[in-house]
Amino acid sequence: MALQLCIQQSSTASFVPHVVAEILKNDLSLEVTFGQTTSISQDGTVISGAHAAARHLARLVPAAALYGTSNLERAEVDHWLEYSISTLGQSSATPTSLSQLDAILAPRVYLVGHQLTLADIAVYGSIRALRSLSLPSYPNLERWATFCRSKEPFTTVAEKMPLEEPKAKQADVGKFVELPGAEVGKVVVRFPPEASGYLHIGHAKAALLNQYYQQTFKGKLVFRFDDTNPEKEKLNFEKVIMEDVAMLDIKPDHFSRTSDFFDLYIEYAEKLIRDGKAFVDDTPPEQMKKERESRIPSRNRDKGVEENLSDWEEMKRGSERGLLCCLRARIDYLSDNGALRDPTIYRCKLEPHPHTGDKYKVYPIYDFACPIIDSIEGVTHALRTTEYHDRDPQYSWVLKNLGLREPYVYEYSRLNLQNTVLSKRRLRWFVEQGIVSDWDDPRFPTVRGVLRHGMTVEGLKQFIVAQGSSRAIVVMEWDKLWACNRKVIDPIAPRCTALLKEGVVPLLIPEATEESKLNPKHPKNPSVGEKEVWYSSRLLMEGADAQTLSEGETVTLIHWGNVRVTKLSRDGSGHVTSVEAKLSLDDTEYKNRQKLTWLAEVDHAPLTPTVCVHFDHLITKGVLKPEDDFKDFVNHNSKVTYEMLGDQLLRQLKKGDIIQLQRRGFYICDEPWRAPSAHSGAESPCVLFNIPDGHSKPMPTSGSKKKKADGPAEPQQVAKRKPPAEPVAMGTLPQDPEALRQEVEAQGSRVRELKTSGAEKAEVDKAVGVLLALKAEYRELTGEELSGGGAKKKTKGKQAPSEEKKAKGKTKQEGKKPAAMAASEPEGAGIKHKTRLGLEVRREDNFSEWYSQVITKAEMVEYYDVSGCYILRPWSFSIWERIKEFFDSEIKKLGVENVYFPMFVSKGALEKEKEHIADFAPEVAWVTRSGKSELAEPIALRPTSETVMYPTFAKWVQSHRDLPIKINQWCNIVRWEFKHPQPFLRTREFLWQEGHTAWANQEDAVKEVYVILKLYQRVYEDLLAIPVIPGKKTEKEKFPGGDFTTTVEGFVSVSGRGIQGATSHHLGQNFSKMFEIMFEDPENEGEHCFAYQNSWGISTRTIGVMTMIHGDNKGLVLPPRVASVQVIVIPCGITASMTAEDRSNLIGRCQQFIDDTNAAGIRCRGDFKENYSPGWKFNHWELKGVPIRVEIGPRDVKKGEVVAVLRDNGARETIADAEAVARIGAMMEEMHFRLFQKVKDDLDSHTALMDTWDDFCATLEQKKLIMAPFCGETPCEDLIKKYSTRDDDLVDPNAPSMGAKALCIPFDQPKPLAPGTKCVQPHCSNMAQFYTLFGRSY
Repeated sequence: MALQLCIQQSSTASFVPHVVAEILKNDLSLEVTFGQTTSISQDGTVISGAHAAARHLARLVPAAALYGTSNLERAEVDHWLEYSISTLGQSSATPTSLSQLDAILAPRVYLVGHQLTLADIAVYGSIRALRSLSLPSYPNLERWATFCRSKEPFTTVAEKMPLEEPKAKQADVGKFVELPGAEVGKVVVRFPPEASGYLHIGHAKAALLNQYYQQTFKGKLVFRFDDTNPEKEKLNFEKVIMEDVAMLDIKPDHFSRTSDFFDLYIEYAEKLIRDGKAFVDDTPPEQMKKERESRIPSRNRDKGVEENLSDWEEMKRGSERGLLCCLRARIDYLSDNGALRDPTIYRCKLEPHPHTGDKYKVYPIYDFACPIIDSIEGVTHALRTTEYHDRDPQYSWVLKNLGLREPYVYEYSRLNLQNTVLSKRRLRWFVEQGIVSDWDDPRFPTVRGVLRHGMTVEGLKQFIVAQGSSRAIVVMEWDKLWACNRKVIDPIAPRCTALLKEGVVPLLIPEATEESKLNPKHPKNPSVGEKEVWYSSRLLMEGADAQTLSEGETVTLIHWGNVRVTKLSRDGSGHVTSVEAKLSLDDTEYKNRQKLTWLAEVDHAPLTPTVCVHFDHLITKGVLKPEDDFKDFVNHNSKVTYEMLGDQLLRQLKKGDIIQLQRRGFYICDEPWRAPSAHSGAESPCVLFNIPDGHSKPMPTSGSKKKKADGPAEPQQVAKRKPPAEPVAMGTLPQDPEALRQEVEAQGSRVRELKTSGAEKAEVDKAVGVLLALKAEYRELTGEELSGGGAKKKTKGKQAPSEEKKAKGKTKQEGKKPAAMAASEPEGAGIKHKTRLGLEVRREDNFSEWYSQVITKAEMVEYYDVSGCYILRPWSFSIWERIKEFFDSEIKKLGVENVYFPMFVSKGALEKEKEHIADFAPEVAWVTRSGKSELAEPIALRPTSETVMYPTFAKWVQSHRDLPIKINQWCNIVRWEFKHPQPFLRTREFLWQEGHTAWANQEDAVKEVYVILKLYQRVYEDLLAIPVIPGKKTEKEKFPGGDFTTTVEGFVSVSGRGIQGATSHHLGQNFSKMFEIMFEDPENEGEHCFAYQNSWGISTRTIGVMTMIHGDNKGLVLPPRVASVQVIVIPCGITASMTAEDRSNLIGRCQQFIDDTNAAGIRCRGDFKENYSPGWKFNHWELKGVPIRVEIGPRDVKKGEVVAVLRDNGARETIADAEAVARIGAMMEEMHFRLFQKVKDDLDSHTALMDTWDDFCATLEQKKLIMAPFCGETPCEDLIKKYSTRDDDLVDPNAPSMGAKALCIPFDQPKPLAPGTKCVQPHCSNMAQFYTLFGRSY
């Protein structure tokens, strides 16, 4: 047989077949030549690709065992061949992958078996190509590589194929300023993030710039957490930031925290006090701010040293006096630089610090601590953004007056991107509102977000390096960033094919035969590997492409060749439904021919279900102005999803793999394809996120031919908003003042021309921005002001503040707060800062935001760093405890006992009842690993406990005497919801009780179902003061696998949506048959009966229902019976002039009232905080929803009375001391019934009864529930939901648009069905069986 091996000498991958040929040269008659591609020819058949050629040669000589000696070894060899390309390629090898390989080689001489194989040759070839690899860092890898290199075939081929030196390429780098005084080996820089959120790419720029100078000067990088403010520091964010820094491949030389030197800062602060350079000031914050703006000295500025030290000690103790004070540096209250007008350097705070606990009560301001720790830690060059420009003199002042070494401070511009917010507070808002999935959402500018969106670390580094350390402040487009990334991924991204699923058209080529061929994954980089491409007589093509074709036209099928269109079949509307063509492979003229993507329909190579997700900016406005509210520019349509059909290669993708879809663009795999689930039988699609490539024009996709198609076009990608063409520079300083003055004059003329010509406002604003920037540069360079025409302004005396500063000051002074926020500010002085205690949005204006603010500001939940999971704080958990206490005692009266079953469910148990688990399958969370080891079988976290408990029931039940079994457990449940999570309403983990009982006869079982449902009704009505509608679920809505489900349904009128309160299910014998829960029939010997079962549950959703229904625009309203604090006592009228005796009497009376009230079984607490005014306390406890507030002042003590204020209606009542406790108890009961009746009236007025469809949708839009006749059929129910779905979301994007679902069939029917009453569904001819409650729901 004639064999010819052609080697592409410039390809590093060709090393592999070349070595194989050298090893087998005595066993084969083989001719080796050099050419443009690597291939092997045998008897007219050509096999292309380096690894394919190597495999073929190895198979020809089995005795050499290069392809292994068994099927298992051959599989291992295939793995290492793929690994050598995908993991060890020149652009994909990482320190992590090399470390893993080093560990694998520790006990081995060869990668597979006990002799040399293709695996060793391929991996060595990849290692050899990594020119920059330092092998001594990987000792096992170095040993193995040396061993391979010593073998003769390797050395022979290495001499014939020497590695070429990479061609020098001009780097795309920005300007990096040489650091003054920098010496190689002596430079120390630092990166000091605050642990109050995730790192975003602005932080990444700071970190990578510091790393650049660290590496350039072979110096050190200090990584330091700025944790001077205990309110902002979060330990979980420290961990996240450390992980982000590691992802950026930044390796600090030293780690520290600013808090490590708290004692030292205190010593230095006391030194400044003793030197007369610092003073303690008790001026109220607002007054201090006005004094600094007006350049008025504080009345405490000239206090003596001893008095300052005495007040300083009060601050250190955190006393009442200390909390009113701060420590200020005595610099220059007349300074033109506001940062030097006696700035605060220490504040008094009682909050515990995450690392130092309660040890300190005073904490330094960052601007005081930063220069000190920079000096102490040996920082030689402090890189700071231009935002700190005005504070740099303060930095220098601190060091000079403390006699400390001063690092060199270098300014660089912060990174500003269009259509982006970088504020942690604003980013947190997006997370809390559910607009994004989490902090790693691809639309987020966080490091994790952009990496998940497809940004590579190398691409990010190249972008930062391209910016350099310039001071020019620019607002950049994202395109530059993504263009840098494209340079990294384009050479290595495999090419795949995917078609838009909707509208694919068959392409029939009768003479084609079904076969497969190996094609390169990348047309220009053979080292990426090869893929199998299938050919067939039946293909699929894009529908949009098909609409552009014409009969007789020749087009090019990518990866195949030319075909001539012979026939187009169309439907009645003229759309092409199928295409017939004839192969014209001899025609090699491809220029000016339309290129088409296609996929073959082959039974044994099914197409891959794929979902492509495209993202747009979260902010619609390019550059937000200071006065803009970013919430007004939120893009609520920033995510678009397309269903696709993909080729076989997409099944092999792993999470994080980057590919290019032909004619579509680059994508990153976010969720790999998964084979059909054993639970649901459905396969999980491959989810791909589109990676922007920096092009201003989108990549041509289907239907992008020059001529217009008659048919419908493919759905467009997310519309791209074109920002200003060029970023506006606002900080570059030219050296020639006269040239700059002429630029100002020319720009001023341009602004006047635009205004007089009536140009667009955006264009005028942009030109004015450039003018102001140029004037600012001239002022900074010369110290002189210019007018718009370029003339110098005349000033008398001191230079007046610039117009820009005046405008900014005016904006700040004229800014108004929301009314709700302003109303919530505390009364009186002494508070360190203005509070945002109250709600900032009205319930009726933005219900979702209102709900979010209530549950957080009322201290019910704390957000957690795992999306969909929340921390229940004591204020909310106590409500759950009241519910638990009531319900637990009631079910114990029924003979139910509490147990606890494990939360882990075996795969086998979960699959026992497929019908039951089908609805839960997408939400099941699986444990697949233990440490670094894969589990032999995945273990599920319980989505419900039927499959956990019932195998045990089968063991417990042998005889009818073992029944009934009545057990309950209080536990947590995990359901990995993919919908928008909301605390209490829809969470990935929640608390509930679940009762499970088994009975010998059905009658007893069914009776219990209704007894339990009545208890659930009492929970809502007797405890939470919420009327509910008890009823039965329809067949569609019932519990999967059960016989029937009963429910109690609530209603939230402000949103017009029903909400399921609790359910009680009769499971019949479905589960007992599946799990073999049976017993001997006592009446028929030898026969067995299956048990009848029930399950029932209520969850912490109750708390969310209560919050939404009773809350108002002041905050939470707690029903008295579940409030952990039913009465709050607030002493009033305490003044500085009050005698100690009167004060003691007042506090004593308050405490006596609290003791008497608690003794009567009423939960009462007092608020005796002295650093807050009574008004502040009123607002605080109203927000938290305490049912009754009791006010006691000096006059009340003398008169022997108290004042009680009700939370629900604000009514005040003066009560004599003797009657107070009894009256308070009565007032709480009245409040409960008042709340209940208010909600009942609301429910009744929002429930409509109708017998026809005529006004169904209109009534639904009025936020009402609907009682309507219904036949009970599931298809009919689906149509009702479909017909009532609102399709005009643009009318009110905040309003719910989902259709009406059947909430329940009420037990209490509104009226008897009239004879002949038909189902409300307009196209249904069935007779109605009952009235059903329909409505939108949570």
